[in-house]
Amino acid sequence: MKRAEFHKLFKAPGPVLLPVIHVLDFDQAERNIRIAIGEGAAGVFLINHDFEMARLIPVIRQVRKAFPSLWLGVNFLAVPGDDAFPVLGELQSDGCPVDAYWADDARIDETGNDPSQATEIARTREISGWSGLYFGGTAFKKQRPVAPEQWRDAARQAAPFMDVVTTSGIATGKEADLTKIRDFRAGIGDQALALASGVTPENAESYCDVDAFLVATGINIEGDFYNIDDERLARLMKITRTIGGGTNR
Repeated sequence: MKRAEFHKLFKAPGPVLLPVIHVLDFDQAERNIRIAIGEGAAGVFLINHDFEMARLIPVIRQVRKAFPSLWLGVNFLAVPGDDAFPVLGELQSDGCPVDAYWADDARIDETGNDPSQATEIARTREISGWSGLYFGGTAFKKQRPVAPEQWRDAARQAAPFMDVVTTSGIATGKEADLTKIRDFRAGIGDQALALASGVTPENAESYCDVDAFLVATGINIEGDFYNIDDERLARLMKITRTIGGGTNR
């Protein structure tokens, strides 16, 4: 997906802020979604950090019923697209559409010699009938390490296989190396780029060339993995409205 198309979708000239909610149950998810909506977030991602994928499915159904117009993304922790897309296709067929899937590992081969895994994921996505956006983790935290000199190649190889190329710092809550972001931008050109770790109100301006911020730790209550701090979210929202402005938007 081109950057201009992505920003048009969200009606946002700067980075699109998408809070990530580490789900405990529906009540906790609903409470945090209402905070996110109240502060003007464009949507949210739900993630099953503490339990298996199957337990998140009924929460997704409840959330969609409670918020029928919410832009809703999902991350099934450590589940690649070829396992996730059939589930998302079934949800969509049942009247429970999910707008985006974020995979921690899009199975990209930065050398370009063996794209078979990413190709199989793409084939499964097509067969599933699911129509949402694919945020594909590339050179991502807690996955197979990619050497810094191969970041640009990894991004270039990833671009044809996903809507939004998605990367991170070295761990949850750790900000990404700015060189990595520059290399990714060079590798993907005018395709949409998301950053999924380490963004805070204090450093967001450094990442003005990123198109989406997927944020949990940076907006949560200090020391609380599960609940959004509305004041920190409001601060970051304000910053995203004043930064950005890549030439292709």
